[in-house]
Order: sequence, then structure tokens, then C-alpha cells
Amino acid sequence: MNPRVLPLVALAFAALFAAPAAAQAPYPSRPIKLLVPIPPGGAPDTSARLVAQFLQETRGWSVVIENRTGANGNIAAAEATKAAPDGYTLLLGADSGITINPHVYGKLSFDPLKDLVPVTTIATNQFMLSVNPGVPASTFQEFIDYARKTKPPIPYASGGNGSQHQLMMEMLKQRAGIDLLHVPFRGAAPATQATVAGDTKVLFSGAASAPLILGGQLRALATSGKNRSKRFPDLPTIGEFYPGYAIDIWLGLFAPAHTPEPIVTALRDAVHKLMARADFAEKLNVSGSLEPLILSPADFNSLIREDYDKYGKIVRELGIKTD
Repeated sequence: MNPRVLPLVALAFAALFAAPAAAQAPYPSRPIKLLVPIPPGGAPDTSARLVAQFLQETRGWSVVIENRTGANGNIAAAEATKAAPDGYTLLLGADSGITINPHVYGKLSFDPLKDLVPVTTIATNQFMLSVNPGVPASTFQEFIDYARKTKPPIPYASGGNGSQHQLMMEMLKQRAGIDLLHVPFRGAAPATQATVAGDTKVLFSGAASAPLILGGQLRALATSGKNRSKRFPDLPTIGEFYPGYAIDIWLGLFAPAHTPEPIVTALRDAVHKLMARADFAEKLNVSGSLEPLILSPADFNSLIREDYDKYGKIVRELGIKTD
């Protein structure tokens, strides 16, 4: 063989055997970026940090949390859809960003149902109708009566235009025949802070507000879900007063479309094992009054589709739209 050819042959063999080795490199081999669509303090942020902590402690995975706030979660979701589909950029999203925003925002640069892959559900809970302690109402019915006679309308806080908080309050306004003034914020945490400070008077607060309720900085009057809260069983559901009113929330982990199925499966299996742990469930509940939600891929897809259709109908009925 020509001596000048030997180096080329050696390189060819090296490439031949190196390719399978590279393809079989374990996942993950570098830090994972986990995008969170709200500021620190809300339920998605709390859940993301617990998932990151437990993945580090139990598997040695490095997960870096990045809060990408704004546009009711659309900024974080858009960044996730544009990332390389390699499992190293993920989104911990709330149901509203996936199933409500497409109906509310007319100019989305992405389609969450097509441009994101559902990896797994993370947690579930419901909202609490909470007021500043200065509001002269200690029960849900007292608040409704107070709102009906108060002029100008009581200001209510939400996590943003088109947010689930706004949607739920507008539904309540319609069912109860009351008028309230909408004051949007960039996320649930600043909306909650404004209500605690008295700048706004009422909001649908998320699970992360439980310490504020227990500490007397907010007064919870009712819950939004189908069933009473396990953390606050004495609170009535709004559906007990207005049948059919029922909204439970969920959080989920998403990857960019076309992420390889083995990576999606590895992520799902790792997170499911975390959620089955009693200590993870306890911390999730204590930190944010959240409960682990473990669904099969098929059931998660069905949940997304059902909520997408349900909220689309509600948005059309209420006429909520933003650019």
C-alpha cells in the first residue's frame, strides 16, 4: 500500500469507530437549561427549582434555572421552541401558556401544540380567591356583596393580560354579576405583592401564596377547583356557589419539537421517579401547596387537547383578546 495512503486509512477507521461512540454518549453530558416563564416565587419557579435540586442530588444532573418573564409566558415558550432539539433546553410551563395563550394572543410566533413536545406533567393545584386583609369581607359571599355595591370598581391583580388569573376573574365577574378593575402585572409574584401591599385588593393567588395566607397577609375566601383544597379544606369552592365553575391548574415539562424520543423518555423516567418519592412530594406541598401529577404520555396529550378546547370556548365567550 502506498505509504501516503496509510494516514488516510487510519483516519477513516478512527472516524468509523468514533461515530457510534459519540452517538451513544450518555444523556445528559452537560448542564440542562430549564426555562421558567415567571419571576422567582411562583408555582412554576418553585417546581422547577425542586426538580433541579432533586435531579442534582439523585442523578448528578446539572440543571440551570433561567427565568424568562413577560408576555404571559410567551417569551420563555418562544425561546424554547427555537432551541436546538437536543434535550439541553427545556421549558417548565403552566397550562395557561399552552392551552390559553394561543386563543388570546393573535400574533404568536409559534404554535405550542406543534412546536413543543410534552415530556411529562409535574404538579397540579388550584387557585384561591384571596383579598387584602383590609377588604371588609371574611367570606366569599360577603366579598361578592361588597363588590356589587363598591364604586368605583375594586381593582384586581393578575399575572398579565390574557393570563389564567384574568380569565378566571372575568368568569367570576360574569357569573356573579359584579364589576372589577383589571390591573395586570408581569407574573403572579408581583401581582400577589401588590395585593399584599393594598395597591390592588383581590386576585386569584397561586399555590405559592399559601404562606402569605397562613401568615395573615392575604385572606383566602374560596378555591377555584372541582374539589376543596387538601391544604385548606375549610375553604369552599366557587362551584359550590356557581355550579360549573371549576378550574384546576397543572404544570408540565416541555422540550422543543423533534427532540429525539430516547431523550424525552430519559427525562420523563427521571422526573417520574422523583415525583414518586415521598420527600419530593412533601417539599412540593410545603413549598407551594402543590401535588405531584404523574400521567402517561397519552393522558398528558389528552389533557392538553381537552383544556385547549375548553379554554378556547371560554375565551371566545368572554371576548378576551390581546395583541
